[in-house]
Amino acid sequence: MVDIKITKMQGCGNDFVILDYEEYKKTGLSMPELAIKLCDRHFGIGADGMIIPDLSKNYETDIAWYFYNNDGSVAQMCGNGMRCFAKYVFDKKLVDKKQFSVKTLAGVIVPEILEDGQVKVDMGCPILDYEKIPFKGETTVQLKDKTFKINPVSMGNPHCVIFTDEDIMFLAQNYGPMMEKHSYFPEKTNTEFVNIVSKSEMDMRVYERGCGITLACGTGACACVVAGVLNNLTENKVKVNLLGGAVTVEWCRNSEISSNHVFLTGPANYSFVANYML
Repeated sequence: MVDIKITKMQGCGNDFVILDYEEYKKTGLSMPELAIKLCDRHFGIGADGMIIPDLSKNYETDIAWYFYNNDGSVAQMCGNGMRCFAKYVFDKKLVDKKQFSVKTLAGVIVPEILEDGQVKVDMGCPILDYEKIPFKGETTVQLKDKTFKINPVSMGNPHCVIFTDEDIMFLAQNYGPMMEKHSYFPEKTNTEFVNIVSKSEMDMRVYERGCGITLACGTGACACVVAGVLNNLTENKVKVNLLGGAVTVEWCRNSEISSNHVFLTGPANYSFVANYML
């Protein structure tokens, strides 16, 4: 058996196991194998994903990361995970500034530790080009007994945003799994079901690619606000109520300072630190 040190963190209930690269090397497992073992909620620690800081000097950024969903698949980006990662590496002094750059499979992401303890993440520009999302289909889809109007958006990972007046938790549970693997999305998709509360507030439930129902999805919240603005349903700055809490998303659309970048602000909290026998 191998003894490794792990940290459990969560952002709005979206939870992650974080461990240093040196701890990972002790296991002798591949990263996908380790993610599956650690994230298992019955036989492991339990989490939506696993994060490992990458301190190699192969990038023109302050730091990089490895991110895996709980099924062992790679995720290009995760907004809640990035907030937890940012707090972790700053507190461990793996970076020496409150605003820094992180290399991800979705490109360079810039988080900032705020004075109130929350973390603000520059999520970059939304991707609306269908080929780049990637999305190959129509903007309406038939799933069992329902027809949905869908809004494809990528925040470095693909999202399918659906605005509705119906029960969004019921829809996420019953239609999310079908949408995740729909042929319209060749790399699968995260699916968000959204009730608009007002121009500055929305409720969202998500079925995440590679995870299933989760308490929160940061990139999903960003995609929903982008879709809300494009459909004239919301303002550029919106409070997004997730199952595990609320985040604030602001799309600086056509801004000269932050041209079209999306900013995600929310909490990042420690659950526990432990030695785990693997």
